[in-house]
Amino acid sequence: MNKRKLSFWEIWNMSFGFLGIQFGFALQGGFMSRIFQTLGAGKEDIPLLWIAAPLTGLLVQPIIGYLSDRTWSPRWGRRRPYFLIGAILSSIALFLVPHSSALWMAAGFLWILDASINISMEPFRALVADKLPNSQRSYGFVVQTLIIGIGTWIASNLPWFISKLGVSDAAASGVVPMTVKVAFAIGALVFLVSILYTVFTTQEYPPEDLEEFEKEKAKKNQFIPDIVNNIGSMPVTMQKLGIIQFFSWFAFFTMWSMANPALTEHVFNTPAPIETHYDMEIPTEKEAYNTANTAFQKSSNLVGSYMGIYGLSSMAFALLLVLYTSRRRINRKYVHMISLIAGGIGFLMMKYITSLNI
Repeated sequence: MNKRKLSFWEIWNMSFGFLGIQFGFALQGGFMSRIFQTLGAGKEDIPLLWIAAPLTGLLVQPIIGYLSDRTWSPRWGRRRPYFLIGAILSSIALFLVPHSSALWMAAGFLWILDASINISMEPFRALVADKLPNSQRSYGFVVQTLIIGIGTWIASNLPWFISKLGVSDAAASGVVPMTVKVAFAIGALVFLVSILYTVFTTQEYPPEDLEEFEKEKAKKNQFIPDIVNNIGSMPVTMQKLGIIQFFSWFAFFTMWSMANPALTEHVFNTPAPIETHYDMEIPTEKEAYNTANTAFQKSSNLVGSYMGIYGLSSMAFALLLVLYTSRRRINRKYVHMISLIAGGIGFLMMKYITSLNI
């Protein structure tokens, strides 16, 4: 099929749903550990509470990819039904997660949230290949990265900004502060609206051979054999990227799960207070706990905000790439290599931060 070149705004429309997806990921990555700590989790408990996220992606992504490849509706297309289903589920989970009253509830909402975001996200990557000719694919992915950067930065700063508007960071023991609840509610709304925008402004191409497509879809019990065959026939470039992605995501999950406990304690010197260390029946002890808890919540706002800087830097870099790739080709291998080196240096530099003021 000869695919026509799309304008910038057509590519923007088909990618705009990523704004909401990234709102979900940024709020999850920046503030789930904070919610866990607020509900009483120790630092040693956090990695186990987070384990649902990578396992969910491992299971959901190939399933959704397989199903969306075999979906076609003249009205809704191939990928858009999954955008919409994932957006509805993600918005509900985003709204509810900061209202959790127990650790098991927050961990359960994280599992639902991550599964739902993956339902929306996986088909978005495929949409670029579906809609764009080969000459525009790099450009399309760069536009997605630009939108991802915008979403990461805004969502990561939401609790800090809401606090500056006068919403209190103070909360009772085991209760997530209102700043976080409002931020997650805004994230839920943005997620749903941005996905709806893409769903209603983007059309999809039908399968090239509709008759053959229907025959393939009619075959049963092909999921496991197809996965095995795809792994066996994976191009060498994809195998190399798989190794690179393993180490990249190893670093990302370490940052998302442990940045808040590490930075609030060792940089801001405001660790999450442990209620059992205070006698809450004594007014002065209760006041000391509340003071320590509010300081922890305020520094957690800043941890999230600072984590958003990687979204801001990626947004700026993506903008430069958009401008460059609109006229010239790039060597993606070298750009990726330089970016990974810069990211590794950033991780190493975190060791040398000694103090920040709140």
